[in-house]
Amino acid sequence: MNKIESALSRTTDTKALVLGEDAIPQAAQMFKNLFPGQRALVVADTNTFKVAGRQTEKLFSEAGIPQETPFVFTDPALYAEWKYVEILEERLRQTDAIPVAVGSGVINDLTKFVASHCRRRYMCVGTAASMDGYTAYGSSITYEGNKQTFDCPAPYGMVLDPGISAAAPEEMSASGYADLIAKIPAGADWLIADALGVERLDEFAFHEVQDGLREALSDPEGIRRGDVRKVGQLAEGLLLSGFAMQAVQSSRPASGAEHQFSHYWDMEHLTHDGKPVSHGFKVGIGTLASTAFLELLIATPVEELDVEARVAAWKPWEEVEREIARVFDGRADFIARGIKETRGKYVDKEGLRHQLTALRQKWPALRESLRRQILPFTEIRERLRLVGAPYEPEQIGVSRAGLRDTFIKIPYMRSRFTNIDIAFRCGYMDEWLDRLFGRGGIWEIK
Repeated sequence: MNKIESALSRTTDTKALVLGEDAIPQAAQMFKNLFPGQRALVVADTNTFKVAGRQTEKLFSEAGIPQETPFVFTDPALYAEWKYVEILEERLRQTDAIPVAVGSGVINDLTKFVASHCRRRYMCVGTAASMDGYTAYGSSITYEGNKQTFDCPAPYGMVLDPGISAAAPEEMSASGYADLIAKIPAGADWLIADALGVERLDEFAFHEVQDGLREALSDPEGIRRGDVRKVGQLAEGLLLSGFAMQAVQSSRPASGAEHQFSHYWDMEHLTHDGKPVSHGFKVGIGTLASTAFLELLIATPVEELDVEARVAAWKPWEEVEREIARVFDGRADFIARGIKETRGKYVDKEGLRHQLTALRQKWPALRESLRRQILPFTEIRERLRLVGAPYEPEQIGVSRAGLRDTFIKIPYMRSRFTNIDIAFRCGYMDEWLDRLFGRGGIWEIK
């Protein structure tokens, strides 16, 4: 059984995947197998319709699949935003056809959400190796000004031609590469959470993401110049990450502290040069931030941690709520999010004693596991540069002072336990931030 077959054996939503340069011609037969006797509706934007939508429509017609007239978004500012959800849903409710998303992140997220809202499944024809969301359950949609993840099933079937993806704009593969390299520190965070008894590591899902990951990331320059084989490996790594998330019904296999930076910047509506910053590019800078803390953690004599001193300093929940209000400076949406998410991982003094005692006892073995898991900060930064992704925070519109401030907010952004929670609980935060942003630090603020 190959990796894809193994992954499909555990998926909850996706039942068929074709990845290869002959993928698009197989889309019609996949549709017939998955949706026998049903009509199809191709959903695309003007670019993706030219790249693969028209071909998909033609192949379906030749295969005798009844179709609606393709629905093509023409807005050049198309985004996974609620107004486009309403536009697509209005069209989809006029028919009982199965939507076939032809595109990448935005088209897939819109179609995934609307299909679920209309109580039907969908199929996806991918056009770029730009993110792991193709095969992940859930859809990221901006609603009432905030980017939110809505629960909805992943595509029932998926096809992707690496040749088409390799010809996509350079920044799309760069974004996908940044999203994939994030799985390295994300894996480290899961090892930490497992060691402390916070969240058990699922061996199948962990290895589905991690096995083959370094090979897929081995040639950033090849991906940048459009090497079809390397882009195919990138695409496979991203698709397998989505399958792993399906297998455990959680984004934990592919998401750690680095994604928390992205979530915060989503809520800040981060833009650079007047344009929204891609998910992968935000996650790439988050990966550097998380890796920097992981390196500091590995270099720290955690076995000497004074557990009782940390327990004595631990704040009761009522004080934590006040701290969240202070950190987010009275901003109601951030405070509400912070309280909800922090409550999900808050422990009382006895719970903290248990966590930190486990950390101290398991530290020698855990430190070695983390050392084997991560790539050096300098190597990740260089790989991001070579693939054409941002490798300094200023390149996504975040100042160094802004990045430092984000570190302070991250412990409150999600209930997921990460290396930054270790720094927070152990009292390392201030020292580590001074080392990163002080004189001679990676992001020295002058």
